[in-house]
Amino acid sequence: MDAHDPEDPFADLALEKAIHLRWTLRDIKAHRLTLSPVAEEDLSLLTERGLVELTDGVPTLTEAGQDAIS
Repeated sequence: MDAHDPEDPFADLALEKAIHLRWTLRDIKAHRLTLSPVAEEDLSLLTERGLVELTDGVPTLTEAGQDAIS
C-alpha cells in the first residue's frame, strides 16, 4: 500500500466509495460473488492497495483486506 494510510486504506476516497469497497471486501470474504459480482474497476483498486489477490482467477482477501473490514 504505497502512499496509503495503513490504518485506513480508503482514507483518500470519498465516503460513499469507501463504504462501497468495504462491502465489496465483505462480499469477497463471504463468497457472494455470484450474487454480487465485483466490478473490474473495484477489483483493480483493491488489488493495487494490497487488499485482494487473485487465486485461480477468484478474488480472495489478503491479511490487509481482512484488517480493513474488522
